[in-house]
Amino acid sequence: MKIRTRYAPSPTGRMHVGNLRTALYAYLIAKHEGGDFILRIEDTDQERYVEGAVEIIYRTLKDTGLIHDEGPDKDGGVGPYVQSERQSQGIYLEYAKKLIEKGEAYYCFCNQERLESLKTEVVDGKVISIYDKHCLSLSKEEVEKNLAEGKPYVIRQNNPREGKTSFEDEIYGTIEVDNSELDDMILIKSDGYPTYNFANVVDDHLMGITHVVRGNEYLSSSPKYNRLYEAFGWDVPVYIHCPLITNEEHQKLSKRSGHSSFEDLIDQGFVKEAVVNFVALLGWSPADNQEIMSLEELVKAFDYHHINKSPAVFDMVKLRWMNGEYIKAMDFDSFYEMAEPYLKEVITKDLDLKKIASMVQTRIETFLDIKDHVDFFEELPEYDTEMYCHKKMKTNKESSLLVLQEVLPMLEELEDYSNDSLFAALKGFAADHEYKNGYVLWPLRTAVSGKQNTPGGATELMELLGKEESLVRIRKGIELLSN
Repeated sequence: MKIRTRYAPSPTGRMHVGNLRTALYAYLIAKHEGGDFILRIEDTDQERYVEGAVEIIYRTLKDTGLIHDEGPDKDGGVGPYVQSERQSQGIYLEYAKKLIEKGEAYYCFCNQERLESLKTEVVDGKVISIYDKHCLSLSKEEVEKNLAEGKPYVIRQNNPREGKTSFEDEIYGTIEVDNSELDDMILIKSDGYPTYNFANVVDDHLMGITHVVRGNEYLSSSPKYNRLYEAFGWDVPVYIHCPLITNEEHQKLSKRSGHSSFEDLIDQGFVKEAVVNFVALLGWSPADNQEIMSLEELVKAFDYHHINKSPAVFDMVKLRWMNGEYIKAMDFDSFYEMAEPYLKEVITKDLDLKKIASMVQTRIETFLDIKDHVDFFEELPEYDTEMYCHKKMKTNKESSLLVLQEVLPMLEELEDYSNDSLFAALKGFAADHEYKNGYVLWPLRTAVSGKQNTPGGATELMELLGKEESLVRIRKGIELLSN
């Protein structure tokens, strides 16, 4: 049987890292076996709907390369692929009524006051009220009378209160719960819309979904899903529940973390391919433990049986390292296209930005790092003269002052400020004074940059800054050291 997976997001804002991983794993499972990846928009919760969120879903899937085979824009014959459109066709009410006919569901006309009087229980740390099946005992005539009078109602699932319900998960194995914990959950709400759980089951069956990928927070809901499949007499799909994603403090990743969504990470200067690679490894690893992998390589290597049970830690240090590897591997034209806006944000002077970009490409881990590497080109920062001291170069403040004072007249006379010309002149100067090259170049680099670390050496920086600006900065260095 051909594998069919789906990504079924709710349009509530940016795509959370956990949702991106769900989409990615669903895509990889399908494509690893030559199957279909379906996009379904679950917008029945109108209160949480965010304007523009559907566009974010499309854009994120496109940017990450997770191209769907079927969806709202690609009819595969089992649409509509938007739940509100399916709702307007009466699909969910039709199937809820089928369950009523089979005795697996029933109309409930209880008002809010009565529902609030029900006893409560603590399940999975949450206080919930357990419905007492009061309306299950209504006669057919009473139900028809209430409906004819237009009395508000919901449709509830008729779950057993005795025995146990179990289901198989590919990652967590056999999960079993007491039926006493299975409340008669609502299938159709009083506004006529289906609940998330019910719409999920109906849509997955009608769309031929074979493998359901979701976060392990849905483990406790899965028995209710299974009860619905069994009530309809439908085949139960393969369940794949993914582990929780936590931050470095082992707390659930939240929006307050600043890196909880795909767009957050792109805004912070990460490369989309690196983000996809990193997210794939949040709970899964290939048999050979390879870490840098393209989407095509992930498709070939992905085996969902290797997904871990334990929580996955969002390690920002690892993501930054991985992103740096992707940046280093980019061809220069692609790198410059992405780097140029960051460079122009910092540098307004007429400098060779391509040259500067080539100097920083191997030194940054994210595009936001560019600012700290190049801001000195725009303006010499205030700096501590302790930077002139370098044990390896055997320089200190006194020796640096002497070198700068000695080399300044020669640099004032020099006309050719190209890197090669500068290096040759300074190398000659060092030889004439019996200095090592670094003994001369270290104080010069410090004077023209005011930085401990720079993307290039002294002569490369001076070539970019030009003669006039270089001399201004060297004189400033002499002034600081003299004081």
